[in-house]
Amino acid sequence: MGCTDARQGYGPPMQSSFACHPQQSGARLYPEDESAFRSCFQRDRDRIIHASAFRRLKHKTQVFVEHEGDFFRTRLTHTIEVAQVARTVAGALGLDPDLTEAVALAHDLGHTPFGHTGEDTLDALMKPYGGFDHNAQTVRIVTRLERHYAEFDGLNLTWDSLEGIAKHNGPVSDPIPYALAEYNALQDLELYTYASAEAQVAALSDDIAYNNHDLHDGLRAGLFTEDAIRALPIVGPAYAEVDRVYPGLDPYRRRHEALRRVFGAMVEDLIETSLLTLKGAGCASARDVRMLGRPVVRFSETMQEAIQTIRAFLFSNMYRANSAKSALALP
Repeated sequence: MGCTDARQGYGPPMQSSFACHPQQSGARLYPEDESAFRSCFQRDRDRIIHASAFRRLKHKTQVFVEHEGDFFRTRLTHTIEVAQVARTVAGALGLDPDLTEAVALAHDLGHTPFGHTGEDTLDALMKPYGGFDHNAQTVRIVTRLERHYAEFDGLNLTWDSLEGIAKHNGPVSDPIPYALAEYNALQDLELYTYASAEAQVAALSDDIAYNNHDLHDGLRAGLFTEDAIRALPIVGPAYAEVDRVYPGLDPYRRRHEALRRVFGAMVEDLIETSLLTLKGAGCASARDVRMLGRPVVRFSETMQEAIQTIRAFLFSNMYRANSAKSALALP
């Protein structure tokens, strides 16, 4: 069951055959009349933005256990950054930008307050009941816990948006978290297959956003130095280029110029590698993407190794650093 694409004349000039098209979208669990002016994916995006859980992201920190300054990211600012990257990449790949944005905007709704420490603590408390999975909690929020509409609980998103949210980390393997299994019994999300290319873009845009802004925030918090991150792949060459082009630039501008180059390099690599991967995969439809058995949106091997190195650095020097969790004295 599809929905009318009301964007005639708008959006990217041409969508690829392997994109998710609004006219061919999966049904909502509860049937609704279509909008005369918005595609079904635009409506999904708008419902997420107006959800109570989306507003609460403002008060959830990304890493630190409490606000230690106005300049550190919250889950809300992170989500906005992810959505911006995701729309850019989706447009370059000929995918539906509204579905991509909807999945990106929803991806962190289920996170706990107090950063990684809050989630680890809740997971430990919930171990007797299967632990805590923030991705499954996101599905629970958008299918049950948001209660604004007269005819249903949740946001009644399209199948495509729900699938993308559920498979944020790829196909879901056993044991399937309870919240996912509960909803999947009502509407089969085909949890064992890969998600749409749009959802894959949203997931890797998340990686790009948090790796880059956590370098910014870690420097600002004094958790590591610029000399330390210059040893990282991509980052070191970016600083070298800035020093060559702008010798004597003041430290704050120098840092921003270097890290924006890191950001841009990741985005460009994702687009270029994914274009080649999609061309080689020969997918003629969104269904082909899901059934391919491997992701079609990906970084190059060189970039993936660099990102893993940056992630390992951040894990050791930021995510588990005492100063990032000291405010609540959590373990």
